[in-house]
Amino acid sequence: MADFSNALHWDPSVVAASMTSAGAVSAGSLFELVVKFGGRELPLRYEIVSFDEPRSFVVESLHERFTSRDTVTVAPAGPGSTVHYDAVLAFKGASRLLDPLMQLLFNRTGGKAAAGMRAALNP
Repeated sequence: MADFSNALHWDPSVVAASMTSAGAVSAGSLFELVVKFGGRELPLRYEIVSFDEPRSFVVESLHERFTSRDTVTVAPAGPGSTVHYDAVLAFKGASRLLDPLMQLLFNRTGGKAAAGMRAALNP
């Protein structure tokens, strides 16, 4: 999951994704994603800002209008694992006026991503 380019396989809002840094996935790894949001395709650059393999990682994208910060934590549970995925979208400047509407869209998109993740992790 820390190879964030794999979001293409479980998040239906992601239309393209690639890792753009060299080497193994770690803090500082970079990913380019193109996501569909609000009827538009947005290119986003994500960076792993915290990496505690295999338990957790945080990826962040700094856009001119918002910051997206996703925290993923994996914990042992019986013969498998549980995944807690927390995504926060914080709008900047005048875009904050659209926050209530954008949060509704973001929550709908997040629900579809959660369903995709469950399907990908529980084949």
